[in-house]
Amino acid sequence: MHLGAFSISLAVKDIHASKTFYEQLGFTTLGGNIDQNWIILKNGDSIIGLFQGMFEGNIITFNPGWDQNAQNIEPFDDVRAIQNHLKAAGIALSTEADESTTGPAHITLTDPDGNAILIDQHR
Repeated sequence: MHLGAFSISLAVKDIHASKTFYEQLGFTTLGGNIDQNWIILKNGDSIIGLFQGMFEGNIITFNPGWDQNAQNIEPFDDVRAIQNHLKAAGIALSTEADESTTGPAHITLTDPDGNAILIDQHR
């Protein structure tokens, strides 16, 4: 099972202050829209998303079908196939993807320590 690109999504209080801080650590903008209170930053293969006012707590994020540069990869494991694998393994999902659809979808789950995980397929 291949989960795709990995990043950490951070719930921030002041997106401009957070962006400046991470830029001082060597991160540069990969995507997003700071006017909509979200931005994606990258340093080497490390990716962080900054999100102001969108969710509580930080989220471990995987993007099936993307590499660490948000470029499509082939082949890739569709989020619905990942969902089926997790459910067969007895892992409870908080949110499930509609298996009658194709394309973009997401699932969510929580690890044993309460950390939120988002598997978010954009393609």
